Amino acid sequence: METLVSKWHRELEIFSAIKPLLIFEGNVLDQYRYPVEGSLKKDEIVPLSRYLHTWFRDQGYSRVVFYSNLVGFMNPYEPEMLKGYAALTGSEVKEGAIRAEFKGNDAGTAPNVIRRAMCQQREATVTVLEMASHYIITPERTDQQDVNSFNILLQSALSASFVRTPQGKKQNLLIILVNKVNDLPTWFYLNNPVCKKIVLEAPDREERKRMIAGGNIASFFDGTVYRQDMPYYTEHPDELDRLREKFVGLTEGMTFTELDETRRLCKLEGIRMRDFCSAVDLYKYGIKENPWSTLSVDSLKNAKKDFEKRIKGQDAALERTLDVVKRAVTGMNGLSSSSTSKPKGVLFFAGPTGTGKTETAKALAEKLFGDESTCIRFDMSEYGQSHSDQKLMGAPPGYVGYEAGGQLTNAVKKNPFAILLFDEIEKAHSSILDKFLQILEDGRMTDGQGNTVYFSETIIIFTSNLGIYVKDAFGNRHPNVTMDMTYDEVRAKVRSAVEDHFKLELGRPEILNRIGENIVVFDYIRPEAAELILRSQVDKIIKNLREQKKIEIVIGDTAYDHLREAALRDLSNGGRGIGNQVESLLINPLSRWLFDNGVTGNARVVIDDFDTQANPASVVCRVEGSDQ
Repeated sequence: METLVSKWHRELEIFSAIKPLLIFEGNVLDQYRYPVEGSLKKDEIVPLSRYLHTWFRDQGYSRVVFYSNLVGFMNPYEPEMLKGYAALTGSEVKEGAIRAEFKGNDAGTAPNVIRRAMCQQREATVTVLEMASHYIITPERTDQQDVNSFNILLQSALSASFVRTPQGKKQNLLIILVNKVNDLPTWFYLNNPVCKKIVLEAPDREERKRMIAGGNIASFFDGTVYRQDMPYYTEHPDELDRLREKFVGLTEGMTFTELDETRRLCKLEGIRMRDFCSAVDLYKYGIKENPWSTLSVDSLKNAKKDFEKRIKGQDAALERTLDVVKRAVTGMNGLSSSSTSKPKGVLFFAGPTGTGKTETAKALAEKLFGDESTCIRFDMSEYGQSHSDQKLMGAPPGYVGYEAGGQLTNAVKKNPFAILLFDEIEKAHSSILDKFLQILEDGRMTDGQGNTVYFSETIIIFTSNLGIYVKDAFGNRHPNVTMDMTYDEVRAKVRSAVEDHFKLELGRPEILNRIGENIVVFDYIRPEAAELILRSQVDKIIKNLREQKKIEIVIGDTAYDHLREAALRDLSNGGRGIGNQVESLLINPLSRWLFDNGVTGNARVVIDDFDTQANPASVVCRVEGSDQ
């Protein structure tokens, strides 16, 4: 296979010949595959510093040194180069380094040493400033000494000399490695004619493919495992291709260092070839068992019936929700996309209040992961300010709350297999919507502490009341849908209003595109469903009293008719409104009667009637067979 040369290496080849100042930003702490045969073996994976040392030496540079403000100037790969660099700059090597502070005005400071190296014409030099993001506190808080130091570096680049070498004329170079270019003073690099920024990105798809191409895949497995398993895949090459493609998709966004660590982890744990991709889960999440892989397909066949026990009157919404889940379980989510690291599913629940949107998310969490606490809820009305994204994703270094991390990123790091529920998403600030774009597209997010958080094993659910009311030209709210409309009418009007909100009001159709056709509209609670909700809530109260207090509650037909009539009189607040009425008309007056009559257990209580007109409401009860 032909060697793949990365984009940043091609830029290095071009611009090192014409620009004396190169700023590398991005994955500067990563390792990289050396692309050519020379002092290093071709395709050997090495730290960036060794990569640069080897490449520049092979290009004819006789002095390549590295500087950090902790150690000074050094060259761990070829110490003789440092001695020659010291002679060129009038410096002294002590204990393998040229000690030099970054700040200061005397001749021995690092910028002045670099200036002398850049201006001399005897030997071609490359000076690499490592960890340059940490030389100053922030670009906005530079003091005069900081300014002086960067001024000297700028002057050094502007007056860099050319040196004749056996390989031709070479310009003395200054290379600065930073996490982000804006860690440096803006005036240093902006509109600087002698400066070129080069971005080091994570390995692309082709580079990741090369890691497991041909015989390279053997390095991922214990020798015994490979010898036992490989004959099968030799006979079934299509199966091996599928394994490789899945691995390449799951490792999107991972660095070379992380990929190499995944390789070593796979080998160390003795993972079988058929479970090759589980090594990625083990590396990302620290677990061996992925709940998605152990989910029973049979349990999903009866999922709708189980859901209908908790959510009444929402057949269409439950069907659409389960379609997305079944697609995730069968591995068909994202088949039409180039990215395999997206969340398992994305749902947008819209519709009137109290119709079961949140309850559906909880039921889904219990069905998928066995515990409804894996439904992690975020009230987006708390994230309406411009700085709210820091609260959710984590504050950057130097800001208040940096150590605490973000509420969302912390939750996903703690439990990567979860339902993420974002309630009333329309109330979030637009800066947060930008963050969601990346999560929905790439399935990952870098938090304020620089850690990559993966969302590829989650289902993301947004809920919204958009479309229930619309505003007129004067800003007044008017109902957009009503209970006398059919479900089809409600769905059409709500969906149209949601689309108008993102396209016209926010001007962000790309958010809607990420959600796709997964807008699920919940219907109003109709009288038939309301009856079922009331019966379910009353039965639950009766069951809990029987199990917890040994009190048997019997509600007579007349009493239940009066309770039903009062509780279902107004369905505008949906199931939540019915629950409030049950609390007001049944729970509160019944608990008051039990307390006043000293009934604490081992009793059969018959409710003959409800006085729902009284304030507060009351019950007419009698005790049968009490032991008290």
